[in-house]
Amino acid sequence: MARLRAKIARPPVPQSLGYHMPAEWEPHLATWLAWPHEKTDWPGKFEPIPWVYADIVRNLARVERVRILVRDAAMKRRAREILKQSGANLAAVDFYLVPTDRGWIRDFGPIFVRDADGDSGLTNWRFNGWAKYGNSKRDDAATSKLLPRLKTTSWEPVHRERRVVLEGGSIDVNGLGTMLTTEECLLSKVQERNPGFGREDYAEVFRDYFGVTNVLWLDRGIVGDDTHGHVDDLARFVNPTTVVAVVEEDREDVNFEPLQENLGRLQTMKDQNGQALHIETLPMPRPVYFERQRLPASYANFYIANGIVLVPTFNDPNDRVALDKLAALFPDRQIVPIACRDLVLGLGTIHCMTQQQPK
Repeated sequence: MARLRAKIARPPVPQSLGYHMPAEWEPHLATWLAWPHEKTDWPGKFEPIPWVYADIVRNLARVERVRILVRDAAMKRRAREILKQSGANLAAVDFYLVPTDRGWIRDFGPIFVRDADGDSGLTNWRFNGWAKYGNSKRDDAATSKLLPRLKTTSWEPVHRERRVVLEGGSIDVNGLGTMLTTEECLLSKVQERNPGFGREDYAEVFRDYFGVTNVLWLDRGIVGDDTHGHVDDLARFVNPTTVVAVVEEDREDVNFEPLQENLGRLQTMKDQNGQALHIETLPMPRPVYFERQRLPASYANFYIANGIVLVPTFNDPNDRVALDKLAALFPDRQIVPIACRDLVLGLGTIHCMTQQQPK
C-alpha cells in the first residue's frame, strides 16, 4: 500500500510572530560591509577603491559600529592598515572572516527584521548573482556562515516550496507596511530571479517576511544598472510619508522617459493607510562614462546612518543641488558627501555596499 508522504511543518514566518522590516532611518546597531577585492569589478581602477571604502567606514564609525566581512587574515590586516591610515575609529570596527565573491553586501547579505519589543532577527535570501553572474556561490553562502556568530533568530524565505531570490537593493520600505520596488527587476523575464512569480506571489512573500501590506511597483531602472532595475537608484523613502525620486532634466537623455514614468506613478500612489505620498525630486548627474560604458550614477543611492546621510557625488554641478535637497529632507542629520566617480565603475555606490542592522 502506498504510503502518504507527511508534510514537513514550516516554522512560523516573521510576520506571524510580530516581526517587520524597519525603515533605514530608524536607529542602527551597526552597518555591514564586505571589503572589496574583486578587481574585475573596477577594471584598471581598483587601486583607489579600498580607500573609498575606508572613507565611508571612517564616517560610519563616528556614529555606529561597523561590521566588515573579509576573505582571510591577510585581507583583515590590509583593511585595518588602510582604515588606520584613513583615520577611522578602529574600536568601532568588527571583522568577520567570511569569503565573498564581491563587495555588494546590500544584495547578498542578511536583511534584518525586528519585533515590537525590539528583538531582532534576520532573513537569509537566496542570491544568484543578479541572475546574471555565475560567480556568486560565496556571496550566497555568506549569511549562513555568519549565523553562528550572530546568534539571532533567522529565516530562509520559501514560497511555492522553493527558496526565494531577493536582493536588498531591489526594495525600499517606510517601516510601516509600504514598500517600493520595480517591475523591471522582479517581474521581467530578463534576469528573472524567481521564474513564475507574479505580483501576488511577491505580495505574499513581502507580507510574510517583512510585514509589508502595500507594495508599490515602479517601472524601469536607469541605464547602466546591471541589476536590471534596482529601486535604490530610483526612489527612496526619506520618512514614512515622503519619497524622493531622481529625474532627468535632459529630454534627449535615455533616462528621461523611464524616470518620468516612475515619477508619474509615484504621484498617484498611496501609503498603507490610503494616504497620498509626498513626492520630492533629485536631479541626475551628467552621464558618467568609462571606456564608452554608461555607468549607473545616481544620487538616490545614499545611505541613512545614525545621525548622518552618506551621499554619492560625481564631480558634477548637480552634486550641490542634490546635497542641498537631502539636507532639507533630513534636517536632523549631517549630510556627508562621498566622492564616487571611481566607485561607480563597479556599477554601484554607497547604498549597494552597505546594509543596516537595526537596534
